[in-house]
Amino acid sequence: MHAIAAAPVVAHRARARVTADRANRRGSLTRPRAAGATATKGATSVPIDELKTTTLKAIRGIGYDEKEAAIILDVLMYAQLRGNNQGIIKVTTGGLAKAPDSAPMKVTHETKLSAAIDGQKTQGMIVLAEATRIAHEKAKEHGFGICGTCNTSTSTGALGYYVKSVADEGMIAICFAQSPEFVAPAGASKAIFGTNPIGVGIPSAQGSLVLDMATSAYSWFGVLEAKTAGRQLPEGAAQDKNGVMTTDPNEVVDGGAIRTFDGGYKSSNLALIIELLAGPLVGAAIENKLSAKNWGNLIMVIDPKMLGQADFEKNAAFVMNRVKNAPKQPGVDAINLPGERGDALAAANMTSGVVDVETNLWNNLKKAAEAFSG
Repeated sequence: MHAIAAAPVVAHRARARVTADRANRRGSLTRPRAAGATATKGATSVPIDELKTTTLKAIRGIGYDEKEAAIILDVLMYAQLRGNNQGIIKVTTGGLAKAPDSAPMKVTHETKLSAAIDGQKTQGMIVLAEATRIAHEKAKEHGFGICGTCNTSTSTGALGYYVKSVADEGMIAICFAQSPEFVAPAGASKAIFGTNPIGVGIPSAQGSLVLDMATSAYSWFGVLEAKTAGRQLPEGAAQDKNGVMTTDPNEVVDGGAIRTFDGGYKSSNLALIIELLAGPLVGAAIENKLSAKNWGNLIMVIDPKMLGQADFEKNAAFVMNRVKNAPKQPGVDAINLPGERGDALAAANMTSGVVDVETNLWNNLKKAAEAFSG
């Protein structure tokens, strides 16, 4: 067994990306906010550089060193710029709380294709970034790499961040994450699953396709974000402690549960599979996960050339374009691929130099940043 130092996940090969504006549920496009435009209702328009600086100070104020904070900031900003609720809400709601008994993570088992990491309560984003690096390095050498992590008790953030870094380098990445009991299986009145997201990064000749989705109808931090903003949850997304449907985030926090994304057995069964692969397979807790503080992740990296597919990226782009250019239903202006809307929003935010942040969240973040005197 040996301890390992954290390393940031960095994409080195820039690729052209296929982007589209934010779309409504039917696929029609809306124009991103132009530079200098008024912030959306209930939000404050914050310069991106100011948001980064404030968030970094808040992370350092929690107790993370400069290197650790840089990794965490990178993951959070990836989500925030894309309108993903895996962003800075984690700073102000305890999602980054530093464990007093944390120790350097260590590899507890390793083969030429695999590795297992005991996070030893190191922050989850730092551990998953290292797991991604290890799996990626093994895939570069052997065509395939897999790494599991356990013994972390803080959020790993948007899985899209990790799989995109691999896909941008020409390899396929698949990532699963398990977390405490926040989600009720189909037909159950109590939570058993985590939000159990899946992230998949696919390289193509026209840019990486990134799927990043929870198997829950809503993320836990989305519930906390709604609670902070004083707004309701979508219909059908959650239930109270008695299993009765609710739109009140306070009732979810008070012993309730989020539902799986379709409220039925298909999404529930998918959540179960992720629970098994990112739980027992990697040595993470299988019950009382919140108190056990032992959550798991699994990441796999595949080199398409391992299967003799030298033209994979070209063919992947062909398939993607078939979907994009498929005949549309009446009233549908565009068919969006996974990640397109988030990429378009991130690009629009970067162009304008500002990003809308819910006002209460922004005020709480500034207060958190005051704790850092460095």
